[in-house]
Amino acid sequence: MNNKTEILRQKQEEALLGGGKERVESQHKKRKLTARERLHFLLDEGSFEEIGMLVMHRSTDFGMEKERYPGDGVVTGYGTINGRLVYVFSQDFTVFGGSLSETHAEKICKIMDLAIRNGAPVIGLNDSGGARIQEGVVSLGGYADIFYRNTMASGVVPQLSAIMGPCAGGAVYSPAITDFVLMVENTSYMFVTGPNVVKTVTHEIVSSEELGGASTHSTKSGVTHFACSNELDAINHIKKLLSYMPQNCEETAPALAYEASDETRLKLNEIIPENNSQPYDIREVISEIADEGSFLEVHKDFAENIVVGFARLAGRSIGIVANQPAFLAGVLDINSSVKGARFVRFCDSFNIPLLVLEDVPGFLPGTDQEWHGIITNGAKLLYAFCEATVPRITVITRKAYGGAYDVMNSKHIGADMNYAWPSAEIAVMGAKGAAEIIFKKEISTAADPNARWLEKEKEYSDIFANPYRAAERGFIDEVIIPSETRNKLIRAFKMLENKVVNNPRKKHGNIPL
Repeated sequence: MNNKTEILRQKQEEALLGGGKERVESQHKKRKLTARERLHFLLDEGSFEEIGMLVMHRSTDFGMEKERYPGDGVVTGYGTINGRLVYVFSQDFTVFGGSLSETHAEKICKIMDLAIRNGAPVIGLNDSGGARIQEGVVSLGGYADIFYRNTMASGVVPQLSAIMGPCAGGAVYSPAITDFVLMVENTSYMFVTGPNVVKTVTHEIVSSEELGGASTHSTKSGVTHFACSNELDAINHIKKLLSYMPQNCEETAPALAYEASDETRLKLNEIIPENNSQPYDIREVISEIADEGSFLEVHKDFAENIVVGFARLAGRSIGIVANQPAFLAGVLDINSSVKGARFVRFCDSFNIPLLVLEDVPGFLPGTDQEWHGIITNGAKLLYAFCEATVPRITVITRKAYGGAYDVMNSKHIGADMNYAWPSAEIAVMGAKGAAEIIFKKEISTAADPNARWLEKEKEYSDIFANPYRAAERGFIDEVIIPSETRNKLIRAFKMLENKVVNNPRKKHGNIPL
């Protein structure tokens, strides 16, 4: 071990041991943490076992044989989080800017192979300048080796990526394949090509933060699921996320102890406005249905017309997909469809039951949506629900119009239980538009067209703008009092916990990507 490396390790140990964990926590807002500090805060005390500490690169070009450091820019190993096994790698920006070499990649691949074989999550803490240019194609091959393992691990073990610094070029595709991406505001960024290349090619002048910062990717692109205020916040998000997930696809998520009590939630009886065009916040419904304080929203600032996230119901982990009437009236569009589909597929991969709260007036109309593929993107959400074999329950709180009714986990596409509140409206379209089409001639020839239109609108509404026609056909299992929703769901999910579905044998489906 050379002097430079020894000095670096001493400084890292001093940071961790000299002032203790509390000292570093008090300074976390002032600076980035080191690779080892990140693992220190992520893993249970004393649980980390490092693998490949003495590995060094093999390059001899451009004087690289004189610059060799044990570990080669990445700390890898395994440990526990709340007593549960995880595999981790943490890139070290102080060694060649955390750039990925052949041996750097081999260390990460070894960790991922162990994770797949032993059925435990993989957590990557990314802080790298990209491929090590001194190694050329060998470095690029290393990235491809990682991408392949990301793909093989997908749906087998949970994969989480925290972007703690730069992540550019080919490096971005590994996090993109993983299940959840977290970024740190103002200190991390992701992009395929940086600001300088963008300026050269397109003449656009843009900063790294504007091009690929946490705010950009959490609101505009949807690349990141969580934008965290600092690195410790990101680490705490990782821990909380893992608490809702099983170790692998063969297990179920851990359940918390729960004592049954009065599950009635009277506030739900008053949550739907009398005017069906008036918005309300679906998060208020979620907070009343889920265990207190258990809802962890995913993709909060992206495609806000749909809300997705994890929660607990009587101590058991569930995934929630809910239309948001408070934003764009809860309409489905391209971004919300993709957001919902991705979340549904994750939950189905890891045996997490799905609860759908439906209040959707349809798909967003317009040339922008049609020209950018609302058909194929909306089909992704449809496909995800159709394919899902976990317990699936839908509660229609208000509107369920048109094709969106089918897409949002209807009985017709395999939902196990479908409930509706008395305020539910299940129809091809809204009463006003339907009356205009059905009674067009009668309205146009009436002495007072507007009065006749209102009359016919009410007639259509009385017949279809309620849940009872659907209940008569068995499309709705029960019309329930809102305050009883939590109780119904607890019982229904308990009833479904041993559900088994055997889909047709095939290599894999062809989702409309």
